[in-house]
Amino acid sequence: MRGLKIFTFGVLVCFTATASASETVAVGPETNLPLPRFVSLKAGKANIRRGPGLTYRIDWIFLRRGMPLEIVAEHGHWRKVRDVDDAGGWVHHALLRGSRTAVVTAPRTAMRNMPGIDKDIVAIAESGVIIEVDRCGLNWCEVEKDDHEGWVQKVDIWGARPDETFE
Repeated sequence: MRGLKIFTFGVLVCFTATASASETVAVGPETNLPLPRFVSLKAGKANIRRGPGLTYRIDWIFLRRGMPLEIVAEHGHWRKVRDVDDAGGWVHHALLRGSRTAVVTAPRTAMRNMPGIDKDIVAIAESGVIIEVDRCGLNWCEVEKDDHEGWVQKVDIWGARPDETFE
């Protein structure tokens, strides 16, 4: 494995999703965008509140810029989010960005030059690494980490639903 890059607790970023015409998709009352949907944390620090407003208590502070989050509800300028560990609450929309990321949940996942278990490995990402996601098929997602691009198995990441495909 000479020249193979192994990422440990690094970062990769994701993209936007589309639903097929036959699917019924709930939409947010503020944005008219699908709910739930994945986004990423724009800021390096974000207070996660018990309710949608500054008067609500801070329950969590997310400290990882680029971390993937799932928006599950909207209220005014506030978005109810959850992370890979199902921790969450309400965050101001200005602290989020629409570009998608995913976090590696498997102990290690191989980033391959093409989708397929028999394809060449270009890098290995370990659990906790955040990757940028460009698109996903049924089983594989095209991702990016630093200067490395490749495909990872969707079951090894959190940041795309199992039945979701998008370009």
